[in-house]
Amino acid sequence: MASATYTVSAGSRPQGKVVTRFAPSPTGFLHIGGARTALFNWLYARHHGGTYLLRIEDTDRARSTDAAIEAIFDGLEWLGLAGDETPVFQFARSDRHAAIAHQMLESGHAYRCYLTQEELTARREQAQAERRPFRIHSEWRDAGPDQWPAGEPYVVRMKAPREGETVIDDMVQGSITVQNSELDDFIILRSDGTPTYMLAVVVDDHDMGVTHVIRGDDHINNAFRQLVIIRAMDVIEGGWPDPAYAHIPLIHGADGAKLSKRHGALGVDAYRDEMGLLPEAVFNYLLRLGWGHGDEEIISREQATSWFDIGDVNKGASRFDLKKLLNLNGHYIREADDARLARLVAPRMADLAPAFAADTGMDLLTRAMPVLKVRAPDLNELAQGAVFLFAQRPLPLAEKAVAILTDDARMILGKVAKVLEAENGWTTENLEATVKEMAEGLGLGLGKIAQPLRASLTGQATSPGIFDVLALLGKDESLARIRDHAA
Repeated sequence: MASATYTVSAGSRPQGKVVTRFAPSPTGFLHIGGARTALFNWLYARHHGGTYLLRIEDTDRARSTDAAIEAIFDGLEWLGLAGDETPVFQFARSDRHAAIAHQMLESGHAYRCYLTQEELTARREQAQAERRPFRIHSEWRDAGPDQWPAGEPYVVRMKAPREGETVIDDMVQGSITVQNSELDDFIILRSDGTPTYMLAVVVDDHDMGVTHVIRGDDHINNAFRQLVIIRAMDVIEGGWPDPAYAHIPLIHGADGAKLSKRHGALGVDAYRDEMGLLPEAVFNYLLRLGWGHGDEEIISREQATSWFDIGDVNKGASRFDLKKLLNLNGHYIREADDARLARLVAPRMADLAPAFAADTGMDLLTRAMPVLKVRAPDLNELAQGAVFLFAQRPLPLAEKAVAILTDDARMILGKVAKVLEAENGWTTENLEATVKEMAEGLGLGLGKIAQPLRASLTGQATSPGIFDVLALLGKDESLARIRDHAA
């Protein structure tokens, strides 16, 4: 291949519809970094009225699993980031990838390489001993058919340019230059005839019409190799334009180290199922990991679509902060529809409150949401806070509740029961007025009555407002619980 200086710029392609893609490998579940990459691809396409595609890169047959594929689809669906068209499965396109490799082989842009593993190992060890970078310089690069050893296994390598430089005008990282002498003649077909990842990605992006490749900055080096394939195919058959590249920084933990499980780098399903987060909270948090719009912290999906520009993504790594995510989730829980919250909380009640039955308890659970969601950071806390509503008498008492229910407190409860029994308007407002009037009559602070009430009604030392608790439980259940602990 002739030497040249290659420049890839976001503005260099013909004007047309923006097409982005998210291309996870199903060797594990959808992690938080992958979800953010999907989000940025989705937003860029939406902002420009384009198309967002999904490709499953399942060429690693030994490690790709159906469970991982299902988890990826499930996580993306939960976040509202499912592809606009039917997903593409890379392995199913292997014949197409191999056909492109043979085109380049026949045109002289690639070559058969008969170097053995032993020869490659020896050369690599020699380079290490001489403390120099190891580069493939195969003597088979310019060999003709008459020199090919009959019946011997070979791989197909690209003829990477050896002179000049390649420049990428990255939409996030800016201008990046690599000297072509640093590029290897990398493999595009293995000795068994199967295509490599490097080849498959380029062919799939072309065939899917991808115009903008938005991915992690750990792929920057791949971009320079993939451009060798793109440029070769553009010479061979034309119509293989360079994509615009945007390599986004990876996510680190709050301590600046590479993100790991100890920082909260879980599968997206864990944020939903185990941690009880809402998808809009995770969406908003991921959006703010490396991108911002002024001082805005709470950003809706519509605002994000309107404001997002990939060029505004930070060049430096973002830091994952689980506390901030939980705080944001608390905001969205407070804003969420009560019936929706009740539906999400209901499955979590089975182990916490065996007496809860969805067919009979949903109305009460829904009515309790305005009270319960005020301080709950997640669905688990919401469920825990609702347990008292469905507890069976006699209520088990927490240690702090037992300490509250002294002999004096039990005597006060006996008086409260008599007063509340005469209450005809069982509403939060009426109950508050009645109990306050009683406290004044007894010369007691409201807390002296509220604390024993809370312990007897909920079995806990903390709960939602005590008058809300009375109203939710209803008169008969409230009086029965009070009397269980009254003197």
